[in-house]
Amino acid sequence: MYYNDSTIVFLNGEWIPAAQANTSLYNQTMHYGNGIFEGIRAYDTPTGVKIFKGKEHYQRMLDSAKLMHIKTDYTVDQLIELSYELLQKNNFTNAYIRPLFYLGPNMTLMPVEETNLFLCAWEWGKYLGDSLLRVATSSYQRPNPKSCHVEAKTVGHYINSILASTEAKQKGFDEALMLDAAGFVAEGPGANFFYEKHSCLYTCPLGNILPGITRNTILDLAKEHNIPTAVKLFTIDDVKTADSAFFTGTAAEVIGIKTLDDYTFPLDWDKSLGKQLLTAYQQEVRK
Repeated sequence: MYYNDSTIVFLNGEWIPAAQANTSLYNQTMHYGNGIFEGIRAYDTPTGVKIFKGKEHYQRMLDSAKLMHIKTDYTVDQLIELSYELLQKNNFTNAYIRPLFYLGPNMTLMPVEETNLFLCAWEWGKYLGDSLLRVATSSYQRPNPKSCHVEAKTVGHYINSILASTEAKQKGFDEALMLDAAGFVAEGPGANFFYEKHSCLYTCPLGNILPGITRNTILDLAKEHNIPTAVKLFTIDDVKTADSAFFTGTAAEVIGIKTLDDYTFPLDWDKSLGKQLLTAYQQEVRK
């Protein structure tokens, strides 16, 4: 589903067919999980194809690489230029872009000199679909920020996400909601979390979550639409008194939540702040 015989990818300075892309099976990213990736969307707009917040995504990618001692000589502008070229070569107008910094062969637990850049793209619908979600509180916590750089979009961190999402689906739910090491609500496996109560929007602070680009966009849109917001710590019990809730992320965009465990959010989604911001978001990305 990610590529076919005509798909072109970028690998270390070359544009090649996706089927010809290869790497060493001894690379440190594969064995130990030290690599950095991003998820970015491009949209067809009235003025042409537009990569939404490419600067913010690639700055986060470079910042993450620095935190993880991954060396790279690319600039934000170079990465954005390559991404537009990728879209052009594959004739994409609406697409999901996946850049990856992965490391060279190394079986030690030390920084690696060789950094590889892989860029690919494919047409991808909303990651969590369009239907309201049934969400379960996960038994898996987000990593303790004293154990790693939780703000880095690191390949290995997503083992935590796989475990949480798989557990939820095995129990018959659509997705998980994870807590932090102190027991406060953090985020979903691949998306940030918001809830609405008494016409105010709540989300947790940075520190235990990925600093989401979509999360920031929603906070900005809320301000533009005069929607009160509060960034604070809260518990699962707090969420289970909320009127509505939703996830945000580049892959998921904005998706409403129907239930959390045995709690049903009482507000009609179509009348919620989340739905209002979903509409605003869809307009924003296609400007």
